[in-house]
Amino acid sequence: MKAWTTLLAVREVPAWWAALVALRLMPIGTVDTLEWVVGVCAAGAGVLVARAGRRAAVRPR
Repeated sequence: MKAWTTLLAVREVPAWWAALVALRLMPIGTVDTLEWVVGVCAAGAGVLVARAGRRAAVRPR
């Protein structure tokens, strides 16, 4: 079971991260380096929260 959860995490984390970076930077016309850094860091924090929330919602009983 551990290998399966690792595989899910390896697929889920980059997907969440890419989606959150895109949502953060999409409304900005021209993107500076600082905006990239803030977007990437904010997406990283969002990934941790989204993964924890999804795991709490589908935790087996």
